[in-house]
Amino acid sequence: MKVAFQMDPIKKVDPKADSTFRIAEEAQLRGHLLFYYEPNKLTSENGKAIASGHFFKIIGKENESVQLGPEEVVELSEFDVVWLRQDPPFDMHYITTTFILDALKPQTLVVNDPFWVRNLPEKLLVLNFPELIPPTSITRNIDVLKAFKEKYGDIIVKPLYGNGGTGVLRLNLDDQNLESIVEMYANFSREPLVAQQFLPQVTRGDKRIILVDGYPVGAINRVPISGEIRSNMHVGGTATKTGLSERDIEICNTIGPTLREKGQIFVGIDVIGDFLTEINVTSPTGLHELERFDGINAASIIWNAIDEKLKV
Repeated sequence: MKVAFQMDPIKKVDPKADSTFRIAEEAQLRGHLLFYYEPNKLTSENGKAIASGHFFKIIGKENESVQLGPEEVVELSEFDVVWLRQDPPFDMHYITTTFILDALKPQTLVVNDPFWVRNLPEKLLVLNFPELIPPTSITRNIDVLKAFKEKYGDIIVKPLYGNGGTGVLRLNLDDQNLESIVEMYANFSREPLVAQQFLPQVTRGDKRIILVDGYPVGAINRVPISGEIRSNMHVGGTATKTGLSERDIEICNTIGPTLREKGQIFVGIDVIGDFLTEINVTSPTGLHELERFDGINAASIIWNAIDEKLKV
């Protein structure tokens, strides 16, 4: 197959940790032809999705993980699969790429389906499952936020379209900074904020569960460093081995049919204690860690699911 990856600069990713790299590696093992382009090299021209990028091979040398061919301009409709894999922020530039990639359907499979990536971003998709999530409010209204804090005391406030733990703040019952925080966010964004009841179980870890076509294949636990509420690995969190609890399986069984229906093939959900906190569909991670801890080749499972969809 011909496979294209819309992603951040490929030579800047860590080949030992980046999930997109692992997916490309597995595709090359299966004999697929690989192409890479950055989101700002995607163009809509007379209704066609055009990209400027490079065919590439993974070579795995110590100082060079990929070998890029000369820059070429291609029509993405000529590819069998296009991966939407750039990292957030989930801004208008990101959203625009999903509209352009929509034009490829149905002849080209886009993973994950850009229509639903656009319409069900991670911190909003969880609202479809109120029985699974902690008390949550999404608003710009300071009075609503004050009432939420008054009711739940210890809360988390974070930007709706943030990522990687950026801008996540904890306010306990005695904290008087809510208005200042809302003003600070308002200075650089018009987006609503997410307020969520603080879950003290986060000190024991924030579990990342990998789902392929709506079915769980494994999990890793991300434990924050002492004194930190964010478990994201790029802010010091540590990935550790874990398993799936009965509650985890219940959560996956509840959301799985929606993910399958919406064409979300590779998804990573975040679970703290017994609560679902996010459903990551834009650029989920965790494949390397899952393979290292449990020997689960989720990249292979993903490609098997893609093969099945292309047969239909």
